[in-house]
Amino acid sequence: MENIKDLKSLLSVPKDIVLTSHRNPDGDAIGSTLGLRHYLEQLGHTVKVAVPSDFPGFLGWMPGSQDILIYDIDKEDVKQALEKADIIFCMDFNSLDRIDKMGEIIEPLKCVKVLIDHHLYPEPFADYVLHDTTASSTSELVHDFIRLLEDTEKIDLNVAECLYTGILTDTGSFKYSTSPKVFRMVGDLLELGVDDNRIQNYVFNSLEEKHLRLMGHVLNNRMEVLHEYRTAIICLTKKDYEYYNIQRGDTEGLVNQLLQMRDIVMAVFIHEQPTITKISLRSKGEFSVQEIAKKHFRGGGHKNASGGYSFIGLRPTVSKFKSILPEYKEALLNNDF
Repeated sequence: MENIKDLKSLLSVPKDIVLTSHRNPDGDAIGSTLGLRHYLEQLGHTVKVAVPSDFPGFLGWMPGSQDILIYDIDKEDVKQALEKADIIFCMDFNSLDRIDKMGEIIEPLKCVKVLIDHHLYPEPFADYVLHDTTASSTSELVHDFIRLLEDTEKIDLNVAECLYTGILTDTGSFKYSTSPKVFRMVGDLLELGVDDNRIQNYVFNSLEEKHLRLMGHVLNNRMEVLHEYRTAIICLTKKDYEYYNIQRGDTEGLVNQLLQMRDIVMAVFIHEQPTITKISLRSKGEFSVQEIAKKHFRGGGHKNASGGYSFIGLRPTVSKFKSILPEYKEALLNNDF
């Protein structure tokens, strides 16, 4: 990170700070923002976390989650907080359109903007940037940020629990994007008192009955396996969302179920939303779904986990996806994980 000394100087005096992350915030979005919040508050700053839309219920246990401002619910409060801010941290996203209307508010503001992110191709809107596509998560980068500020003694249990949760969820419980550095970092967090079993239970063992019934429905009625492309697809319609009362976070992890099949290299989840059709892509080994998301579905992400969207409806989106598979057939068939 360039000019870290300048940013450290800015942070040496108490300021109004807002931390924000992307729409449909996941464990890393909430973990990284709350972790940084707990650190900055120790420096005397007034800190608010604001995100475009609500977060999954299984993250509601996290310290400080009850104070998060949701733009969809608290538009005026979020707007006032952003306009009052001396510094805005943009976390776990690479362009302002990832935070929808909040981005339109932030863009013209004269305050200092800081980007902390691990996604590809960040747009040049921030004054200070900590960006690393090899990082497992933005939570890992927050730990790096605190280390760069030479302030790791302020990583207390609240900070540690939040960062651990972000790393845990973005690595799929340490299955993806790991490194020796990540495991050393996690070891440090555990030594600070993080209860791994407790957090794993909160994150992965908090399903309701409807979640398991939904999973059964998806695997039995909505899964299609394309063996010739080593690809599996699941789809959910608007009627599925209504029948199973699917709420934000209820479909978390569904697409990963498909990768449990031995010969499947790419897993795809396509689902209807009120105005768009969303597509989530996951892969094994060296096969990159990021290119597919970017080239064909206005999206992006990481090599093994990306997403995008279309405006053409569910069935046409599924047909479009299938139509591009021949382009990637050789790479899919030759992937040995």
